[in-house]
Amino acid sequence: MKKRILVAPLNWGLGHATRCIPIINALIDEGFVPVIASDGNALTLLRKEFPNLSSIELPTYNIKYTKNGRLFKLKLLKNSPKLLKAIKAEKRAVSSILENNDIAGIISDNRLGVRSKKVPSIFITHQLNVLSGNTTWLSTKAHQKIIKKFDECWVPDSDNAINLSGKLGHITDFDTPIKYMGPLSRFTKTNSKIKNDLMVLLSGPEPQRTLLEKKLLIKLKNYSGNVIFVKGIVEKEQTIQVYGTITIYNFMTSALLEKTINESALILSRSGYTTVMDLAKLSKKAFFIPTPGQFEQEYLAKRLTEMSLVPSCKQKDFTLEKLNNTNAYKGLKALDFETDFKDLFSLF
Repeated sequence: MKKRILVAPLNWGLGHATRCIPIINALIDEGFVPVIASDGNALTLLRKEFPNLSSIELPTYNIKYTKNGRLFKLKLLKNSPKLLKAIKAEKRAVSSILENNDIAGIISDNRLGVRSKKVPSIFITHQLNVLSGNTTWLSTKAHQKIIKKFDECWVPDSDNAINLSGKLGHITDFDTPIKYMGPLSRFTKTNSKIKNDLMVLLSGPEPQRTLLEKKLLIKLKNYSGNVIFVKGIVEKEQTIQVYGTITIYNFMTSALLEKTINESALILSRSGYTTVMDLAKLSKKAFFIPTPGQFEQEYLAKRLTEMSLVPSCKQKDFTLEKLNNTNAYKGLKALDFETDFKDLFSLF
Protein backbone atom coordinates (compact mmCIF):
# COMPACT_ATOMS: atom_id res chain seq x y z
CA MET A 1 0.00 0.00 0.00
CA LYS A 2 1.27 3.46 -0.90
CA LYS A 3 1.50 5.85 2.03
CA ARG A 4 -1.00 8.72 2.00
CA ILE A 5 0.35 12.17 2.92
CA LEU A 6 -1.92 15.07 3.86
CA VAL A 7 -0.77 18.30 2.13
CA ALA A 8 -2.42 21.39 3.62
CA PRO A 9 -1.55 24.89 2.37
CA LEU A 10 -2.90 28.08 3.94
CA ASN A 11 -5.54 29.92 1.92
CA TRP A 12 -3.84 33.34 2.00
CA GLY A 13 -3.50 34.55 -1.55
CA LEU A 14 -2.48 31.71 -3.86
CA GLY A 15 1.22 31.47 -3.00
CA HIS A 16 1.03 28.77 -0.34
CA ALA A 17 -1.06 26.57 -2.63
CA THR A 18 1.06 27.07 -5.75
CA ARG A 19 4.35 26.34 -4.00
CA CYS A 20 2.83 23.06 -2.79
CA ILE A 21 2.38 21.95 -6.42
CA PRO A 22 6.02 20.81 -6.85
CA ILE A 23 5.80 19.06 -3.45
CA ILE A 24 2.64 17.20 -4.49
CA ASN A 25 4.26 16.18 -7.78
CA ALA A 26 7.39 15.02 -5.93
CA LEU A 27 5.30 12.94 -3.52
CA ILE A 28 3.66 11.21 -6.49
CA ASP A 29 7.07 10.63 -8.13
CA GLU A 30 8.41 9.11 -4.90
CA GLY A 31 5.51 6.66 -4.63
CA PHE A 32 3.26 8.46 -2.11
CA VAL A 33 -0.41 9.38 -2.48
CA PRO A 34 -1.02 13.06 -1.65
CA VAL A 35 -4.33 14.06 -0.08
CA ILE A 36 -5.06 17.78 -0.49
CA ALA A 37 -6.58 19.74 2.40
CA SER A 38 -7.31 23.48 2.34
CA ASP A 39 -10.17 25.93 1.80
CA GLY A 40 -11.30 28.74 -0.50
CA ASN A 41 -9.28 29.70 -3.57
CA ALA A 42 -6.31 27.58 -2.51
CA LEU A 43 -8.42 24.42 -2.47
CA THR A 44 -10.16 25.35 -5.74
CA LEU A 45 -6.83 25.89 -7.48
CA LEU A 46 -5.30 22.60 -6.29
CA ARG A 47 -8.43 20.70 -7.26
CA LYS A 48 -8.07 22.10 -10.78
CA GLU A 49 -4.36 21.18 -10.87
CA PHE A 50 -4.89 17.68 -9.45
CA PRO A 51 -8.44 16.56 -10.36
CA ASN A 52 -7.63 12.89 -9.70
CA LEU A 53 -6.43 13.38 -6.10
CA SER A 54 -8.63 13.20 -3.03
CA SER A 55 -9.26 16.55 -1.34
CA ILE A 56 -10.76 17.72 1.93
CA GLU A 57 -12.11 21.14 2.88
CA LEU A 58 -10.66 22.58 6.10
CA PRO A 59 -12.09 25.35 8.32
CA THR A 60 -11.33 28.81 6.99
CA TYR A 61 -9.20 31.43 8.78
CA ASN A 62 -11.30 34.10 7.04
CA ILE A 63 -8.83 36.95 7.71
CA LYS A 64 -9.31 40.04 5.58
CA TYR A 65 -7.08 43.03 5.00
CA THR A 66 -8.04 46.59 5.78
CA LYS A 67 -8.31 49.23 3.07
CA ASN A 68 -5.72 51.18 5.07
CA GLY A 69 -2.59 49.02 5.29
CA ARG A 70 -1.38 50.80 8.41
CA LEU A 71 -4.39 49.47 10.33
CA PHE A 72 -3.82 45.81 9.34
CA LYS A 73 -1.79 44.89 12.42
CA LEU A 74 -4.52 46.33 14.64
CA LYS A 75 -7.18 44.36 12.77
CA LEU A 76 -5.13 41.15 13.09
CA LEU A 77 -4.96 41.69 16.84
CA LYS A 78 -8.70 42.31 16.96
CA ASN A 79 -9.33 39.14 14.94
CA SER A 80 -6.99 36.96 17.03
CA PRO A 81 -9.90 35.25 18.91
CA LYS A 82 -11.39 34.30 15.53
CA LEU A 83 -7.98 32.98 14.40
CA LEU A 84 -7.55 30.89 17.58
CA LYS A 85 -11.06 29.50 17.08
CA ALA A 86 -10.17 28.54 13.48
CA ILE A 87 -6.97 26.79 14.64
CA LYS A 88 -8.96 24.75 17.18
CA ALA A 89 -11.45 23.82 14.46
CA GLU A 90 -8.50 22.83 12.27
CA LYS A 91 -7.16 20.52 14.99
CA ARG A 92 -10.55 18.84 15.32
CA ALA A 93 -10.73 18.43 11.53
CA VAL A 94 -7.27 16.82 11.44
CA SER A 95 -8.23 14.38 14.22
CA SER A 96 -11.31 13.40 12.22
CA ILE A 97 -9.28 13.02 9.02
CA LEU A 98 -6.78 10.71 10.75
CA GLU A 99 -9.59 8.64 12.27
CA ASN A 100 -11.30 8.12 8.92
CA ASN A 101 -8.31 7.93 6.58
CA ASP A 102 -5.05 6.02 6.53
CA ILE A 103 -2.68 9.02 6.70
CA ALA A 104 1.06 8.40 7.21
CA GLY A 105 2.23 12.01 7.46
CA ILE A 106 1.27 15.68 7.34
CA ILE A 107 2.81 18.57 5.39
CA SER A 108 1.34 21.87 6.54
CA ASP A 109 2.24 25.04 4.65
CA ASN A 110 1.58 27.68 7.32
CA ARG A 111 -1.64 26.08 8.60
CA LEU A 112 -1.02 26.43 12.31
CA GLY A 113 -3.37 23.70 13.56
CA VAL A 114 -2.72 21.02 10.94
CA ARG A 115 -0.51 18.63 12.91
CA SER A 116 -0.78 15.48 14.98
CA LYS A 117 1.37 13.54 17.46
CA LYS A 118 0.17 10.35 15.80
CA VAL A 119 2.04 10.89 12.52
CA PRO A 120 5.16 12.87 11.44
CA SER A 121 4.08 16.49 10.96
CA ILE A 122 6.02 19.00 8.85
CA PHE A 123 5.62 22.77 8.87
CA ILE A 124 6.65 24.73 5.77
CA THR A 125 7.46 28.42 6.16
CA HIS A 126 9.88 31.03 4.84
CA GLN A 127 9.22 33.15 7.93
CA LEU A 128 11.27 31.92 10.87
CA ASN A 129 11.31 35.59 11.74
CA VAL A 130 7.88 37.26 11.36
CA LEU A 131 8.23 40.98 10.69
CA SER A 132 5.57 43.21 12.24
CA GLY A 133 7.31 46.52 12.88
CA ASN A 134 7.92 47.29 16.54
CA THR A 135 6.23 44.01 17.56
CA THR A 136 8.51 41.77 15.44
CA TRP A 137 9.95 40.16 18.59
CA LEU A 138 6.44 39.16 19.72
CA SER A 139 5.13 37.89 16.35
CA THR A 140 8.38 35.94 15.83
CA LYS A 141 8.23 34.38 19.30
CA ALA A 142 4.58 33.36 18.81
CA HIS A 143 5.26 31.84 15.39
CA GLN A 144 8.34 29.95 16.56
CA LYS A 145 6.35 28.56 19.50
CA ILE A 146 3.90 27.03 17.01
CA ILE A 147 6.67 25.70 14.74
CA LYS A 148 8.22 23.85 17.71
CA LYS A 149 5.07 21.71 17.97
CA PHE A 150 5.94 20.13 14.58
CA ASP A 151 8.53 17.39 14.00
CA GLU A 152 10.45 19.35 11.33
CA CYS A 153 10.38 22.76 9.68
CA TRP A 154 11.12 22.97 5.96
CA VAL A 155 12.22 26.35 4.60
CA PRO A 156 11.80 26.90 0.84
CA ASP A 157 15.12 28.67 0.39
CA SER A 158 18.87 28.06 0.36
CA ASP A 159 20.90 28.17 3.56
CA ASN A 160 23.81 29.73 1.64
CA ALA A 161 24.91 33.37 1.81
CA ILE A 162 23.11 33.98 -1.51
CA ASN A 163 19.42 33.39 -0.80
CA LEU A 164 15.95 34.81 -1.51
CA SER A 165 14.33 35.26 1.90
CA GLY A 166 17.08 37.13 3.76
CA LYS A 167 16.48 37.48 7.50
CA LEU A 168 12.95 36.09 7.15
CA GLY A 169 14.11 32.52 6.63
CA HIS A 170 17.41 32.40 8.51
CA ILE A 171 18.11 32.16 12.24
CA THR A 172 21.19 31.04 14.16
CA ASP A 173 19.62 28.64 16.65
CA PHE A 174 16.33 26.74 16.84
CA ASP A 175 15.06 23.69 18.75
CA THR A 176 13.02 22.10 15.93
CA PRO A 177 15.09 20.55 13.11
CA ILE A 178 15.19 22.94 10.12
CA LYS A 179 15.76 21.69 6.59
CA TYR A 180 16.39 24.11 3.72
CA MET A 181 14.66 22.56 0.73
CA GLY A 182 15.69 25.21 -1.79
CA PRO A 183 13.38 27.66 -3.59
CA LEU A 184 10.16 25.97 -4.76
CA SER A 185 8.56 26.66 -8.11
CA ARG A 186 6.11 24.78 -10.30
CA PHE A 187 7.65 26.43 -13.39
CA THR A 188 10.43 25.65 -15.87
CA LYS A 189 12.35 28.27 -17.81
CA THR A 190 12.08 28.14 -21.62
CA ASN A 191 13.71 30.24 -24.33
CA SER A 192 10.36 31.46 -25.59
CA LYS A 193 9.91 34.35 -27.97
CA ILE A 194 8.73 37.46 -26.09
CA LYS A 195 5.11 38.26 -27.07
CA ASN A 196 3.96 40.48 -24.19
CA ASP A 197 5.54 43.75 -23.12
CA LEU A 198 4.00 43.54 -19.67
CA MET A 199 2.28 40.87 -17.60
CA VAL A 200 0.36 41.80 -14.46
CA LEU A 201 0.04 39.05 -11.83
CA LEU A 202 -2.37 39.75 -8.98
CA SER A 203 -3.10 37.68 -5.90
CA GLY A 204 -3.45 38.11 -2.16
CA PRO A 205 -6.20 38.88 0.35
CA GLU A 206 -9.07 41.26 -0.23
CA PRO A 207 -9.75 44.15 -0.35
CA GLN A 208 -6.16 45.01 -1.31
CA ARG A 209 -6.16 42.75 -4.37
CA THR A 210 -9.21 44.55 -5.79
CA LEU A 211 -7.85 48.00 -4.88
CA LEU A 212 -4.65 47.34 -6.84
CA GLU A 213 -6.58 45.80 -9.75
CA LYS A 214 -8.71 48.94 -10.15
CA LYS A 215 -5.71 51.26 -9.86
CA LEU A 216 -3.64 49.34 -12.44
CA LEU A 217 -6.46 49.00 -14.98
CA ILE A 218 -6.90 52.79 -14.93
CA LYS A 219 -3.16 53.44 -15.24
CA LEU A 220 -2.60 50.85 -17.98
CA LYS A 221 -5.09 52.50 -20.33
CA ASN A 222 -2.19 54.79 -21.23
CA TYR A 223 0.40 52.01 -21.57
CA SER A 224 1.76 51.75 -25.11
CA GLY A 225 2.68 48.06 -25.09
CA ASN A 226 0.86 44.73 -25.12
CA VAL A 227 -0.47 43.73 -21.65
CA ILE A 228 -1.61 40.40 -20.20
CA PHE A 229 -3.51 41.01 -16.95
CA VAL A 230 -4.20 38.07 -14.59
CA LYS A 231 -6.57 38.99 -11.75
CA GLY A 232 -5.79 35.94 -9.61
CA ILE A 233 -9.47 35.13 -8.97
CA VAL A 234 -9.96 31.36 -9.20
CA GLU A 235 -13.44 30.65 -10.54
CA LYS A 236 -15.23 27.65 -12.02
CA GLU A 237 -14.59 28.76 -15.61
CA GLN A 238 -11.76 30.78 -17.08
CA THR A 239 -12.81 34.11 -18.61
CA ILE A 240 -10.90 36.27 -21.10
CA GLN A 241 -11.71 39.91 -21.88
CA VAL A 242 -9.91 42.13 -24.38
CA TYR A 243 -9.83 45.92 -24.07
CA GLY A 244 -7.56 47.41 -26.73
CA THR A 245 -4.01 46.21 -25.97
CA ILE A 246 -5.01 44.71 -22.57
CA THR A 247 -6.09 41.05 -22.32
CA ILE A 248 -7.62 40.21 -18.95
CA TYR A 249 -7.85 36.70 -17.46
CA ASN A 250 -9.61 35.90 -14.19
CA PHE A 251 -7.01 33.13 -13.58
CA MET A 252 -4.60 30.83 -15.38
CA THR A 253 -3.73 27.22 -14.67
CA SER A 254 -0.05 26.37 -14.17
CA ALA A 255 0.74 25.36 -17.75
CA LEU A 256 -0.67 28.54 -19.30
CA LEU A 257 0.82 30.73 -16.56
CA GLU A 258 4.28 29.22 -17.08
CA LYS A 259 4.03 29.74 -20.85
CA THR A 260 2.78 33.34 -20.54
CA ILE A 261 5.39 34.43 -17.98
CA ASN A 262 8.15 32.97 -20.17
CA GLU A 263 6.73 34.98 -23.10
CA SER A 264 6.56 38.26 -21.16
CA ALA A 265 9.32 40.87 -20.99
CA LEU A 266 8.33 42.37 -17.63
CA ILE A 267 6.21 41.14 -14.70
CA LEU A 268 4.30 43.56 -12.47
CA SER A 269 3.14 41.93 -9.23
CA ARG A 270 3.07 41.82 -5.47
CA SER A 271 6.34 40.88 -3.77
CA GLY A 272 4.96 37.72 -2.16
CA TYR A 273 7.66 35.14 -1.51
CA THR A 274 6.20 32.51 -3.83
CA THR A 275 6.13 35.05 -6.66
CA VAL A 276 9.78 35.89 -5.93
CA MET A 277 10.68 32.17 -6.14
CA ASP A 278 8.73 31.69 -9.39
CA LEU A 279 10.26 34.73 -11.12
CA ALA A 280 13.75 33.77 -9.94
CA LYS A 281 13.28 30.28 -11.43
CA LEU A 282 12.29 31.89 -14.76
CA SER A 283 15.02 34.61 -14.57
CA LYS A 284 12.52 37.40 -15.14
CA LYS A 285 12.65 41.18 -14.86
CA ALA A 286 9.96 42.49 -12.56
CA PHE A 287 8.44 45.47 -10.77
CA PHE A 288 7.03 44.90 -7.28
CA ILE A 289 4.21 46.65 -5.42
CA PRO A 290 4.08 45.14 -1.90
CA THR A 291 0.71 44.73 -0.19
CA PRO A 292 0.25 47.79 2.08
CA GLY A 293 0.84 46.90 5.73
CA GLN A 294 2.34 43.47 4.98
CA PHE A 295 5.81 43.84 6.48
CA GLU A 296 7.13 40.66 4.87
CA GLN A 297 6.36 41.84 1.33
CA GLU A 298 7.65 45.34 2.09
CA TYR A 299 10.92 43.85 3.37
CA LEU A 300 11.37 41.57 0.35
CA ALA A 301 10.65 44.39 -2.11
CA LYS A 302 13.04 46.78 -0.35
CA ARG A 303 15.77 44.11 -0.09
CA LEU A 304 15.59 43.19 -3.78
CA THR A 305 15.55 46.88 -4.79
CA GLU A 306 18.62 47.59 -2.63
CA MET A 307 20.36 44.60 -4.26
CA SER A 308 19.69 46.25 -7.66
CA LEU A 309 17.61 43.26 -8.77
CA VAL A 310 14.00 44.50 -8.89
CA PRO A 311 12.59 48.06 -8.61
CA SER A 312 9.56 48.60 -6.39
CA CYS A 313 7.31 51.27 -4.89
CA LYS A 314 4.39 51.72 -2.52
CA GLN A 315 0.92 51.11 -3.95
CA LYS A 316 -0.12 54.75 -3.51
CA ASP A 317 3.01 55.96 -5.33
CA PHE A 318 2.78 53.82 -8.49
CA THR A 319 2.86 55.53 -11.88
CA LEU A 320 3.50 54.13 -15.35
CA GLU A 321 6.70 56.18 -15.56
CA LYS A 322 8.24 54.04 -12.80
CA LEU A 323 8.21 51.03 -15.16
CA ASN A 324 10.83 52.82 -17.27
CA ASN A 325 13.38 52.24 -14.49
CA THR A 326 13.42 48.45 -14.82
CA ASN A 327 16.30 48.40 -17.32
CA ALA A 328 18.60 49.73 -14.59
CA TYR A 329 17.98 46.56 -12.53
CA LYS A 330 19.45 43.09 -13.11
CA GLY A 331 16.29 41.05 -12.66
CA LEU A 332 15.93 37.82 -10.68
CA LYS A 333 18.07 34.74 -11.23
CA ALA A 334 17.59 31.11 -10.21
CA LEU A 335 19.68 29.76 -7.33
CA ASP A 336 21.81 26.70 -7.99
CA PHE A 337 20.01 24.35 -5.61
CA GLU A 338 18.68 20.82 -6.19
CA THR A 339 15.90 19.78 -3.80
CA ASP A 340 16.46 16.31 -2.31
CA PHE A 341 12.85 15.19 -1.96
CA LYS A 342 13.86 11.59 -1.22
CA ASP A 343 15.71 12.79 1.88
CA LEU A 344 12.87 15.13 2.93
CA PHE A 345 10.22 12.41 2.56
CA SER A 346 12.31 9.83 4.47
CA LEU A 347 10.59 11.04 7.67
CA PHE A 348 7.42 9.31 6.45
